[in-house]
Amino acid sequence: MIDNLESNYNCANAGQDLHQLKQELAALQEQGADDQASKEAIHRLENQISFILNKCDINH
Repeated sequence: MIDNLESNYNCANAGQDLHQLKQELAALQEQGADDQASKEAIHRLENQISFILNKCDINH
C-alpha cells in the first residue's frame, strides 16, 4: 500500500504503482477476511487505485 498519495502525484509511477496496488488488493480479497481492519485495507487500496486512475486519466 502506498503511504500517502498527494495531488502532486507523479503519473510516471502509475504503471508500477497500479500493478503493486492491484496485487495487494487481490491478495487481501482472496484471504476473504471479514474483520474491520481487512475491510478498511481493501477500501483504502480501492481508493488509491481510483485516485491514480483518475489523476493520470487512465482508462481501466
